[in-house]
Amino acid sequence: MPESAAEAIARTGSPVELLRNAQARPTIFPVTPEFTNWRSEQLSWRTSVALLDQSHHMTDLFISGPDALRLLSDTGVNSFANFGVDKAKQFVAVNHEGYLIGDAILFHLEEEVFDLVGWFMVLDWVQYIGETGDYDVTFERDANSLMREPGVPPKLYRYELQGPNALALMEKLTGAPVPATKFFHMATFTIDGLEVRSLRHGMAGQPGFELFGPWDEGEQVRNAIIAAGEEFDLVLVGAKAYSSANLESAWVPSPLPAIFTGAGSADYLQWLPATRVGSLAGSFTSDDIEDYYLTPYDLGYGRSVAFDHDFIGRAALEQHAAGELRTKVTLVWDPEDLSAAQRTLYEPGTPAKYIDFPKARYGVYQVDRVLADGVDVGVSHDAGYITGEQVFASLASLDAAHAEPGTEVVVVWGEEPNSTKPAVEPHRQIEIRATVYPAPYSSFARENYRKN
Repeated sequence: MPESAAEAIARTGSPVELLRNAQARPTIFPVTPEFTNWRSEQLSWRTSVALLDQSHHMTDLFISGPDALRLLSDTGVNSFANFGVDKAKQFVAVNHEGYLIGDAILFHLEEEVFDLVGWFMVLDWVQYIGETGDYDVTFERDANSLMREPGVPPKLYRYELQGPNALALMEKLTGAPVPATKFFHMATFTIDGLEVRSLRHGMAGQPGFELFGPWDEGEQVRNAIIAAGEEFDLVLVGAKAYSSANLESAWVPSPLPAIFTGAGSADYLQWLPATRVGSLAGSFTSDDIEDYYLTPYDLGYGRSVAFDHDFIGRAALEQHAAGELRTKVTLVWDPEDLSAAQRTLYEPGTPAKYIDFPKARYGVYQVDRVLADGVDVGVSHDAGYITGEQVFASLASLDAAHAEPGTEVVVVWGEEPNSTKPAVEPHRQIEIRATVYPAPYSSFARENYRKN
């Protein structure tokens, strides 16, 4: 039997010890890193149209049966009123104490059939609740290409078209005007003789479409997109650029899930394979795993919370909502301090922690301290470079008193002491000044994406 998360925690001594020194290799997107260069590829979803391959890096959990919708309603903070076929939503789940488990995209494919797509954290939780509760449901898991059995292809291809030329390209591909489709609603098109389902999507405020269908039809659809896209300056986007796209839409992709303590956690950790607990990186340190927990409000998911139904953690979440809340912001790192950190690589002595481009995250869960006048005022999550803005930025959750745009704070970068994760080299901690900006950082994205 594979080692369970509970057994791994007992072996290492604590959840924090297990996560901080996890020996898993750094997370990658298992697709071509760059087709040209990640800077030009980043710009493409702003200036022309980008083709991104989402087929390999996320997990699909297909949930079907008479109780599928009830299970999702019982585990999701979202409202499921009027959630019919051909609709999708950002599904958010919390534990019994109202702390965030994670989020994923939920597709309502057909009556009693749903596809929950995203990181494994929230998918595992929903599957566990379904398998151990009184639900008439079945699950089919299509793991990402790093976790799937070797030689087994994905069940679905999934492509994303994003950018100001996406609509014109879709109309050429389908040979007809694209019907008006609301944000996060689905439609069906014919491309090169094949039926293709599409989710009306958007990234960094730009128009977009997420196209999906059976894996064995994916190459034909991709070839048709590339051929039709030539006149619209279609750009193939690799893993490096795509991994940084969330910085523009202000989505935090992998917050640490609140699964290690609380009601039912012991049984859940015994069920959960140790290979799916993740890794913890960053300058924030505490022996208490609960100090790393977040609420949905910390990540700007308050708009998704609907107290119109009973769900796991509802009462606790109502208490969180009535308390002091943190605000999700963008932190723009000071160019001089950032340059000084990079310059330590060329100077005598122990350098700063290496800052990778375009994404600097070196664990599944990145949690860095944010200070104001030497006092902790929040945490910084994902960090990286945005070519279109020419800034290095991170997404952060800050106390309301320090979340106003223009506020000056300090990000502590690097671990002390250094952990033993494979991605961590000997280094020293440094402080990097940063300025608070809204999330998303781009005014275009704020006005054209978040309003949806």
